[in-house]
Amino acid sequence: MLTIQRKQYEALRQHGEETYPHECCGVLLGQMDENGARRVTSIARAGNTRTDSAHNRYNIDPKELIRIQREGRERGEDIIGFYHSHPDHPAQWSQTDLAEAHWFGCSYVITSVEKSRAVLTNSFELTGSDESDKKLVDEKIEVV
Repeated sequence: MLTIQRKQYEALRQHGEETYPHECCGVLLGQMDENGARRVTSIARAGNTRTDSAHNRYNIDPKELIRIQREGRERGEDIIGFYHSHPDHPAQWSQTDLAEAHWFGCSYVITSVEKSRAVLTNSFELTGSDESDKKLVDEKIEVV
């Protein structure tokens, strides 16, 4: 399960609206509890570095990701997931999303943005032990 404050939930959805018709992307920071549930304490917007197909792909610059991770650790936060938008497509992971997901045990949040309005937000946990058996599994989002 992914627990997120209403303010952060709305902020990541708004990010998708602002970047429409391109995909937005960002990082979820927080802690994992003893039961494996993730609790978001902050989000970090990231720039989508894809120039070839930003309308249906995203990439976070590794240097930006390291900076976000370092700043989070200074606040006692870990990377617990990522978010991105799907302009005019469902809030469901694609084969590309699965192929490019590598942070096992993290949440992958997707917001469907239709005609510049955030419609639906879903979360998926990346499970498995390596690239050969990884899966994105539906995950409940609790907005508090």
